[in-house]
Amino acid sequence: MTSRHRSFHALVAVLATAALLLQLVLVLQGGRVLDEQSVPPLEVRLGRLVSYFTIQSNLLVALAAAHLARSARPGRPVLRLDALVGITITGLVHFVLLRPLLDLEGLDALADAMLHLVVPVAALVGFVAVGPRPRVTRRTAALALAWPLGWLAWTLVVGLVTGWLPYPFLDHREEGWAAVVVTCAAITALFVLLLGALALLDRSRTRGPEKQPVR
Repeated sequence: MTSRHRSFHALVAVLATAALLLQLVLVLQGGRVLDEQSVPPLEVRLGRLVSYFTIQSNLLVALAAAHLARSARPGRPVLRLDALVGITITGLVHFVLLRPLLDLEGLDALADAMLHLVVPVAALVGFVAVGPRPRVTRRTAALALAWPLGWLAWTLVVGLVTGWLPYPFLDHREEGWAAVVVTCAAITALFVLLLGALALLDRSRTRGPEKQPVR
């Protein structure tokens, strides 16, 4: 990678880190945790903050982009796949399912826009226009699935035990378990489809035109 490429990844890392820090400051000041309507105690707010898929995917983007910014060798394909697919799903799910439910103002609106719009767009631009693109093999794809499936299982267990869930579409008390299962299956399928799309892109890029023999 050139210095310009690394500079772009450094910018993405700064954007993701700034978004996370802004949301953390708002939580510390007693603001809402993303889409919560009430203000629970600080330790509860911090625990819930790190439980959001949005926060975790932005953190993965910050880590992956920081690695690309300081290293000439790509590496860490699983981290980069999780960051890219996770932040894409964060933007899509928020736009389709959550954005109509929110009414934010001021710094809350800014943090929401950075976490769900600015960082996802920057990460996708980095993948498409800047690179380098991570190699997608069956092994890396399988390992990349461990994080979202683990998050989903843990979130549902915590919801059953405590009654709190980070997103309304995971709450069986709202629409019933059938709706929750369908939503979870749809999001998982989207994750798999995005991994598959990246794999196809990787294969087409790897094949390319056949090299002509040197004469």
